[in-house]
Amino acid sequence: MTVTAGPEGPPTPQTARTLTGVESHSAPAAGRDRFLDVLRLLVMVLVVAQHWWLPVLAQNQGMLDAGSVLTTEGGFALTWVSQVMPLIFFVGGAANLISWRAASGKGVPVATWYAKRLRRLAWPVVPLAVLWIVVSHVLVLGGAPAQPVLVGAGAAGMVLWFLAVYVLVVVCTPVLVRAQERFGWWTLAALAAGSVAVDVTRFSAGVEWLGYLNVAFVWLAVHQVGFLYVTGRVRRVHAALLACAGALTALTLVVFGPYSLNMTGVFAAETSNVAPPTLVLEALGALQIGVALLAREAIGAWADKPGPARLLDRICPQLMTVYLWHMLPMSVVAGVVVFGLGINTPEPMTWLWIVWGVLGLVVVVPLVLPLAHWAVRFETPPKVLSGSPGLVQVLAAAALTGGGLLTLTVTGLGLGAGPLLGLLLVLAGVFLTRSPERRRA
Repeated sequence: MTVTAGPEGPPTPQTARTLTGVESHSAPAAGRDRFLDVLRLLVMVLVVAQHWWLPVLAQNQGMLDAGSVLTTEGGFALTWVSQVMPLIFFVGGAANLISWRAASGKGVPVATWYAKRLRRLAWPVVPLAVLWIVVSHVLVLGGAPAQPVLVGAGAAGMVLWFLAVYVLVVVCTPVLVRAQERFGWWTLAALAAGSVAVDVTRFSAGVEWLGYLNVAFVWLAVHQVGFLYVTGRVRRVHAALLACAGALTALTLVVFGPYSLNMTGVFAAETSNVAPPTLVLEALGALQIGVALLAREAIGAWADKPGPARLLDRICPQLMTVYLWHMLPMSVVAGVVVFGLGINTPEPMTWLWIVWGVLGLVVVVPLVLPLAHWAVRFETPPKVLSGSPGLVQVLAAAALTGGGLLTLTVTGLGLGAGPLLGLLLVLAGVFLTRSPERRRA
């Protein structure tokens, strides 16, 4: 849900279904903020493109070798463009603040808000996981080699990391909104300082597991900038500072620090700045957000034209469905091309590889769009999943949901006990979001 918000007051009920506008530098104005819609669409286009383009696939005696362009010389440069997930966390921060303000303005309890957000996040994963798990078992029982099936199912589970982290940012939203209202920019500074402390300790003491604390600090910091945007605290000078400081910090850290040059970890990249997220990724996010905000009025003016506006209105409601389901037709096309036709991924960073990528997307995108149009029905949870549970119950639901999504991310959506366990945890979490009264009824 999206609403308007001024620099000080809560969202207005007259615009409860729209995001903020783009007329001023200080705060979003009334109306739909198509600037954020454009960022959503940009992120999704680049995600789909890199999931086809970056893997290096080859058939090897009935097995599927899955490498990565990122391991080739100069391949890291692609990730400085394709790694745009900080932008979606920024957009998510704006959406979460707007949604929370709308709910709290109507007196909705925090537990009810949590329950609704968790249901909308987790329920669409259930039919996706069921389909992948069932089809994977049917293929293997029908004689298909298990290893290629597991590669595809693993790639399908890989995209769920975003939802696992997003459960965390949803749970933290009410607390960070209150901190934002009281401390303003200092809340962002505190989150950034936490990520600095984690990386310094991790690399100086050699404690690698400590880096995973930055799953919270890095992504919450980027998410917090979305709060600042909605409240009108990010002016052009701040956007310019974010862009310049982000670029300088990222380049300094990768040149002089112990950081990888890779900004994403699609398939076989041994090291990246994503798992766990690092200061470099946070700096890249500052650069991206700063540049986007500097171009906000131009983007908004283009997006408000009738043609682009109709396109955004039609596509944006289905973007999360595209994100969840695009690996299914992509895996089918890759299987047909590599195993059926015997065509391996060409040598990366060559003209033939560019042609491979373009032709592959020409085939995949027309399959993804109608699939998303069909699967978007799963975005709405069934009526049985409703009501307002208590705070303790809904926090337990968040823990189960997040744990289930993380399990599916690690194990994939294929064979074995891991995917089934992950699915059961997600289901348990979703059903815990129901109210006790509805269960008794």
